[in-house]
Amino acid sequence: MRRRRSDSYRSTMSQQVDYRDLRRTEAENYARDFVPLIPAPLAGDLIEVAAPEPGEYVVDIACGTGVVTRLAAERVGTTGKVVGVDLNPGMLEVARTTAAPSGAVIEWREGSAEALPLADESYDLVLCQLGLMFFPDRPAAAREMRRVLSPGGRVAINAPGTMPRFFEIMVDALGRHINPDLSGFLRSVFSLSETQLRQLLEVAHFQDVTVKTMTETLRLPPPAEFLWQYLQVTPIAGLVMSAGADRRQQLENEVVARWQDFIDRGGMVVEQPIVVATAEN
Repeated sequence: MRRRRSDSYRSTMSQQVDYRDLRRTEAENYARDFVPLIPAPLAGDLIEVAAPEPGEYVVDIACGTGVVTRLAAERVGTTGKVVGVDLNPGMLEVARTTAAPSGAVIEWREGSAEALPLADESYDLVLCQLGLMFFPDRPAAAREMRRVLSPGGRVAINAPGTMPRFFEIMVDALGRHINPDLSGFLRSVFSLSETQLRQLLEVAHFQDVTVKTMTETLRLPPPAEFLWQYLQVTPIAGLVMSAGADRRQQLENEVVARWQDFIDRGGMVVEQPIVVATAEN
């Protein structure tokens, strides 16, 4: 049975909503609008799996604005060290201006996952949240993770699992109303399977590889709000926003109508499979 359409659906059907704060950078909007919805809830789970210990040296690859990095820093304490590495200088700028845990040592470095700006065998733990599926050369990134780990060091990675119906709805509507080519980015988000992740780590000569899929319950804003918050922090934002207002409104109308099945107490609830892998050097 379909749930009754929310007030947000009725109020946005005739008006295109832009949730960007133009006074902020893209990275600032990402940290404000997107991180609390998906990266932050997943970060706690990844840290629990990785279990950083006091005094350890940790690398967070594709750290973005640093949600995982700061959680790791809390665990390693004042005797440890955490390095956050990201290719996007805007993300690192926001990360640097966000308060770190008291006494924690965090270093932010700009660099590629395929050529980490770090010394060999210098870290106890490598973390990578929601990034590996985007790397142009995944095998090279896996080799780099192992290179910087000390003997006996470990790695913990997460990535979205199978694309659920919730995101399929968005993909279909983007192709229909904006541009069929835009669906490629969204599908790439869900492009890393359990089998692929295991093979990447095994080919890079990691040991004791464990890969499993967990289900994360995501609590999201109302449909129209989440649609634009999500799209406007992706690489396809410019193409979507440059489409005509009529086409954007058609996109919103279809997605909001089809997302009514996910409405719960004014927002939305989505069950998202998350692939989690751990291994040792």
